[in-house]
Amino acid sequence: MKRLILLFALAPWILAAAPVRILIAYHSETGNTETLAKSVREGMARVAGVEVMVRKTSDASAEDILRADGIVLGTPVYWQDMSAEARRFVERVGEALSKAGKELGEGRTAGVFCTGGAIASGKDLTRLSAVAAFLAMRFIVIGGGDEEGYGTTGAQATTAGEEKGSARRNGKRRGALGSASRG
Repeated sequence: MKRLILLFALAPWILAAAPVRILIAYHSETGNTETLAKSVREGMARVAGVEVMVRKTSDASAEDILRADGIVLGTPVYWQDMSAEARRFVERVGEALSKAGKELGEGRTAGVFCTGGAIASGKDLTRLSAVAAFLAMRFIVIGGGDEEGYGTTGAQATTAGEEKGSARRNGKRRGALGSASRG
């Protein structure tokens, strides 16, 4: 009977789930990717039971990686791929998990976001490259969602403010090609 009373007395602590720890690691030269990392963190902070660590990729330690239940990587786009610093971080993730005898990312989640100076800039390819690396390490990749509820591979931002000019140029080109085809 005493054991049963003790079990009921300890039940709230036994049943209380440990927080889910998410590491947001980002590389940012100009501050744009850091700004997006802060926005990702703000979104996560709205979820009960989530503990968020935000680190520059160069500052994220092996201990940070091992403590994390999930990793979200932020990178600027360089030549339609992750920055070299972001790629080094991904390699350190695999190294830290391997050295700890873990089944790599088994049971952990991953996500990605990126920034680029122009509308395309290879942001999709950059995110896919990071997603492929996490999938190869057996992480479960969680994508994003846009305002209409459609899935995305993660958040992205265009930092040069070229959207309207590019849209106008694209519209002009499409209009010109469309009218030429009727010609």
